Amino acid sequence: MKLTYEKNGDYLIPNLIVNEEPEEMLTKYGLMRKNFLQEHRKGIYQGMILTGELKAHCLEIQEQAEQRMEALSEQMAKAEGVNEELKAADQMKWVAKMNNIRYSAEEIVLTELIYS
Repeated sequence: MKLTYEKNGDYLIPNLIVNEEPEEMLTKYGLMRKNFLQEHRKGIYQGMILTGELKAHCLEIQEQAEQRMEALSEQMAKAEGVNEELKAADQMKWVAKMNNIRYSAEEIVLTELIYS
């Protein structure tokens, strides 16, 4: 690795270039992963900050979590018979079942991806 220096008074200061981070915004799952690493995996968090990989890692986890949530929700809804017919017949029952499915899927995603 070749470093260049800039003279500042009597000192030579290295010219450090920061790696560019992705432009995308972190949403719920990306921020949750970042906070988990920051609070419970301090070494990994600091290493990723120093190498400039933190945001890219959080974006990757975020994308995987959103895809997994969608897939799990569809599978669970199909398994429990939650469909448009139920929605038309009994909206309150449909909402209750969908909320239960969503919370169950989110718990799985948090355990598998965010807090691992």
